[in-house]
Amino acid sequence: MDNNPVWSEQMPAVQFRVARPTHQIEKIKQFYHEGLGLPVIGSFQQHQGYDGVMFGLPDSAYHLEFTQHEHGIPLPPPSEDNLLVFYIPDADKRNAIAQRLQAMGYPAVKAENPYWDVNGITICDPDGWRIVLQNTSGL
Repeated sequence: MDNNPVWSEQMPAVQFRVARPTHQIEKIKQFYHEGLGLPVIGSFQQHQGYDGVMFGLPDSAYHLEFTQHEHGIPLPPPSEDNLLVFYIPDADKRNAIAQRLQAMGYPAVKAENPYWDVNGITICDPDGWRIVLQNTSGL
């Protein structure tokens, strides 16, 4: 990994957000907040026809946003290899999250790429998008 300090000069962003639509925002809130345990760092309602919620990853500098339009329709999830990966070094904590999600009706599924089954647990969110609870410390 390149630790070149010039990176911030080339890309001076102070936050990074991944955003995607949903048609069932209440289930998404339950899954990501109650199930995964991500903190809600912001939300809005009726903003030009949109409701939204933002979760910290792990704080407000990196966050995940879901929006729902008042006339939103179900959208198919992407391929099974489009993933949101959470690196969790503590296996017991990772397993507790997976068990909590399973109790909520979100069981583990087989990963398309077998790499993620070695140290990870793959789970579909309410919209069918896949997350991986990876038992490593990341890069």
